[in-house]
Amino acid sequence: MRSNILAFAVGVGLLQLQEVLPSWPLLAALLLAALPLLSPACRRNRWGRVVALLASALLGFSWAALLAEQRLRDQLPAAWEGRDVQVVGVVAALPHGFERGERFAFTVEAVETAAAVVPQRIMLSWYHGWLEDEWREGLKIRPGERWRFTVRLKRPHGNANPLAFDYEAWLFERGLRATGYVRPQASAQRLDDFVLHPAYVIERLRDRVRRSFSEVLGDAAYAGVLVALAVGDQQAIPGEQWRLFRQTGVTHLMSISGLHVTMVAALIGVLVGWLWRRSERLLLAVPAQKAAIAAGWLAAFAYALLAGFAVPAQRTLYMLTVVALALWSGRNLGASRSLLLALLLVLLLDPWAVLAPGFWLSFAAVALLFFVGTARLGSGRGWRAALATWGATQWAVTIGTLPLLLLLFQQFSLVSPLANALAIPL
Repeated sequence: MRSNILAFAVGVGLLQLQEVLPSWPLLAALLLAALPLLSPACRRNRWGRVVALLASALLGFSWAALLAEQRLRDQLPAAWEGRDVQVVGVVAALPHGFERGERFAFTVEAVETAAAVVPQRIMLSWYHGWLEDEWREGLKIRPGERWRFTVRLKRPHGNANPLAFDYEAWLFERGLRATGYVRPQASAQRLDDFVLHPAYVIERLRDRVRRSFSEVLGDAAYAGVLVALAVGDQQAIPGEQWRLFRQTGVTHLMSISGLHVTMVAALIGVLVGWLWRRSERLLLAVPAQKAAIAAGWLAAFAYALLAGFAVPAQRTLYMLTVVALALWSGRNLGASRSLLLALLLVLLLDPWAVLAPGFWLSFAAVALLFFVGTARLGSGRGWRAALATWGATQWAVTIGTLPLLLLLFQQFSLVSPLANALAIPL
C-alpha cells in the first residue's frame, strides 16, 4: 500500500497543466488504472506489483488531469478581457489591504451584463485612492458580504522569468480563473451584510479575530506575527520582518503548520483528559483517553479552519485524523502509514497542493522527523541523550530539506540551524 500511494503521488506531480486531455480519455484511463489495483494477482508476484505501481501512477495522473480539465473550462473568454462587466457576488475570503485599496477573492453569483461570461471565482482589486478617508472607511469590505460591482477582468498572467514566483499556478491552485479591478467611476453597492454559508462563517470569524488584534495592539511591532499565527494571514507581517525571518531561516514558523496545529491539539487533549478524570460519571460513559483524543482532534480541526486550511494544516489534520481513529479503535498504524494516508487524502481532495512549496517542505520535514524518531538516536537516558536526540533531529531536518530549499527558493540561511534551535522551542 505504501508504494502504491507514493506512485499515485508521482502521477499527480507529473501532470503538465498546459497539456490537459479531454474528459473521456481521462475517464477511460481511470477505469483502466483501477482494474489492476482491484486484482488480487497484483500482490502475489513481482511483475504484478510492478503493474500495480504503474497503475497507481496512471491513476494519480488521470485524477489530477480530470480535475484540471474541469477547472480550465471555467475561464474568461478573450473577447471579454478589458471590458466593463457588472457582476453580483460574495466576498469569498479574507481581504488583504494595500496602500489605499484592498484585494479579495470574489465568488460570482450573477452576471448582469448581457452576453458576458465570467468565471465563478475571480480575484479583484479595489482602489480607494480617489475617495476621501471617511468614504474610504465606509466602503471597506468584509467576508460574506454580497456586492454589486462593475469590473474589468483579464485572464491570469504571470511573469515568465525563470525561477520566479509562479503567479498563474498560485491562482490556479486557488481556483481563481481571472483577475481584475473594480471600476472607480461606477457605483458599488452592498446588497447584503452577510450571506449565510459555512465557508463565509469561517472567513467572517477570521476577519473578526484579525480586527480585534488590530484594535487592541494597534501598531505594535509584532502585531502582524500574532495575526499570522492566529488566522494564517501572513500578509499582515511587514516586509522588514519577513526579511529578518528569511535571513535567519525561520519563515516556516510564521505559517500555520504541523508544529502549531499539533501543539494546540495536544494542549486541549491534555486539558480535557485531566478534567475528564475528575468526573466518575464521565469516565463511566467514555474513557478519558478517548475523550482527550476527540477533544484534541476537534481543536486541531477548528484551528486549521481558522488558519485558512492551508496545505501544511491540511496535512497535519489528516495525519491527526488517521492517528486519532487508530487510537480510538485500539490499532497502531505506524508513522509511515499515517503519513502516506495523509498524503493520499491531500492529493485526492486537493491535487493542486503539489504546486505549493509548502506541500513538499511540510511532508519532507515530517518524514525526516519520523525517520529520526524511529532510528532510536540517543536512546539512552539523561540530559546528554536528550541533547543528542535534539541535535540529531535539528540537523536531519536542516540537511534533509536543504535540496528542496535550494530548488524552490535558490537560497539558504547559514544560521538557520542555530536560529531554529532557539526559535522552535520558544
